[in-house]
Amino acid sequence: MNIEIFYSNEQDKLDPPADIEQLIEKCARAALAEEEINENAQVSVTLVDNEAIREINREHRDIDRATDVLSFPLGDEDSFDTDPETGAILLGDIVISLERAAEQAKEYGHSFYREVAFLITHSLFHLLGYDHVDSEEDEKLMFGKQDKVLEALGITREA
Repeated sequence: MNIEIFYSNEQDKLDPPADIEQLIEKCARAALAEEEINENAQVSVTLVDNEAIREINREHRDIDRATDVLSFPLGDEDSFDTDPETGAILLGDIVISLERAAEQAKEYGHSFYREVAFLITHSLFHLLGYDHVDSEEDEKLMFGKQDKVLEALGITREA
């Protein structure tokens, strides 16, 4: 399985983890494996600040506040769009506020690295069709999968 990552750091307030692109790939690979998806895939990850994510959140969700991560899946609930040239599945776009990630890491008492990994993994499961907003059962399933992926990668709350 090949994971093609389109990565962009559009903020200058915080340095992302030094190995951010490898972290994205590891999280994507593990999330796809958890879902037993063995196809090549593409994902876009953009790092922004609180102001930028607030604008995106307002524009796309009519919510006028900063948030930690936004997910924009491609395809529909039953299938993925594919790249016509490569056949890779197009997962979609992830936008992460590094400012909010740093705030949450401090708030939750774990590392910035762990928080960024959590947000990547969380968003990947949204791109894979999971949602935790409408159902407590779905929330338990999604968060259980996230925890399993992060644990398998050795990225714990203590790390």
